[in-house]
Amino acid sequence: MKSAISLSLATALLLATSGCNKRVETAADTNAIADSIKAQEAQWEKDYASKDVSALAGHYADDAVLGSPGEPLAASDVDRRKSLIAMVSDPNLNLTFAPDQVEVAQSGDLAYTRGHYSMQMTDKATKQPVKSDGTYLTVYKKQSDGSWKAIEDFIIPGPAPAAAK
Repeated sequence: MKSAISLSLATALLLATSGCNKRVETAADTNAIADSIKAQEAQWEKDYASKDVSALAGHYADDAVLGSPGEPLAASDVDRRKSLIAMVSDPNLNLTFAPDQVEVAQSGDLAYTRGHYSMQMTDKATKQPVKSDGTYLTVYKKQSDGSWKAIEDFIIPGPAPAAAK
């Protein structure tokens, strides 16, 4: 009788555990992702310098939102491209930016950068070049092909904060 009970318990335990799908979660290499996003933002800055609208638009996911000062939110590819074309068509455009902070979710599917920028553009009222500085916040999402695309990109004028220590 004891062996029958032991055998029944062992069988029940085996059946109970064999039906479980044990997922082994692999921690994302957040440092590698952060380095990749920093490199992507360096390329993004080069794309602004070359005034390549297609390359600039390629940094955004299909459903991304671009928020620029004084402009309506650009939430479609058409609207983002219009905004980008307006920027790169300005003969006085000179834009530099760099992340001060890059954070990656442990899940490895979302990240954000917060950084500073310095930009020169033509003032619409005076038609003179004007320089502005500020902060930006960009949220990235890992795409199905493994690439990282901006899903939210907001530009905040004003004095750029001191870089994090």
